[in-house]
Amino acid sequence: MAILTVLGAGMMGSSLCVPLVDRGHDVRLVGTHLDAEIVQSLKRDHTHPKLKLELPHAIRPFYLEELDAAMAGADAILLGVSSAGVTWAGTAIADYVTAQRPILMVSKGLSFEGGRLRVLPDVLRDSLPPEKAGGVQPAAVAGPCIAGELARRVDTCVVFTGRNQPELDRLKAWIGGGYYHVFTSTDVVGVEACAALKNAYAMGIAFASGLHARAGGEPGSIATHNYEAGVFAQAIVEMQLLVKVIGGSPNSAIGLAGVGDLNVTCNGGRTGRFGRLLGMGLGVEESIRRMEGATLECLEILAALERALPVLLAAGSVRGDQLPLLEHMIAVALHDAPVAMPFDAFHPASSLS
Repeated sequence: MAILTVLGAGMMGSSLCVPLVDRGHDVRLVGTHLDAEIVQSLKRDHTHPKLKLELPHAIRPFYLEELDAAMAGADAILLGVSSAGVTWAGTAIADYVTAQRPILMVSKGLSFEGGRLRVLPDVLRDSLPPEKAGGVQPAAVAGPCIAGELARRVDTCVVFTGRNQPELDRLKAWIGGGYYHVFTSTDVVGVEACAALKNAYAMGIAFASGLHARAGGEPGSIATHNYEAGVFAQAIVEMQLLVKVIGGSPNSAIGLAGVGDLNVTCNGGRTGRFGRLLGMGLGVEESIRRMEGATLECLEILAALERALPVLLAAGSVRGDQLPLLEHMIAVALHDAPVAMPFDAFHPASSLS
């Protein structure tokens, strides 16, 4: 049995606790400053208000003010914060970080800093004090995983990625098993870039269902599936290119972190729901309002990519005609342009090599 402390009591951080306690670990779930109501509910009757589910009683909830107690003796730290909270989390856990205590994060996103795109494990490491940062290599979880399904013990396949293979093996031994199927990869940049990019591209694929609904169509075998498939294929082409440019392996885009996660996000993720609203022609402001406060990391990722594109173009890392889908998604989601998919500008995979 290990002692595992999870910081972040949102849907994904809390759901991850379920396979942890099922493996017999001592699991401490700590809410951030945004999670007080969730922790209060868990302490009262073990019910998570956002998951709408009673979680296993073995999960021990803590308020952020109880972080010292929750970290006592912890064998590993797991971060369930959003991408926007990664730097804050680095500060919050700094006193508890050691080279012997692995860090595993579920945050998904990209940061554009110093003229380059960076994955979040590197952002987290750099947010730690220099004397701590040199001794740790944060690992991350990627792949197709809807929090509400994991919390209900649906079979789930994920990738643990990090630069320290023995540490990945230790985390897999602690956490994997049963319905939670863990694979490992040392392609941190490739896997994490895919984990971020799929949020943006799932939004673009979901435009199709919104256009179908706007035209009065009903879900069925005859809808806009041809449209969706064409956009899906272009999404994978562009993801492979961007992963290569950032410094990862394009092969990660055709694995769990890319194609797998893109599929699940289109079918059941909040990003897909947001894209559908945009496709219905509701506009950015109204679409955000209808998401009722759900975290929309697709907007943060698209904003980072919009800032990065001029740099990539100037450096010759990409050509101006290679990312038509990305450019259209930026126009729609960040600048309220109407959905008008540029299909004739799409490229077969061979033209992007």
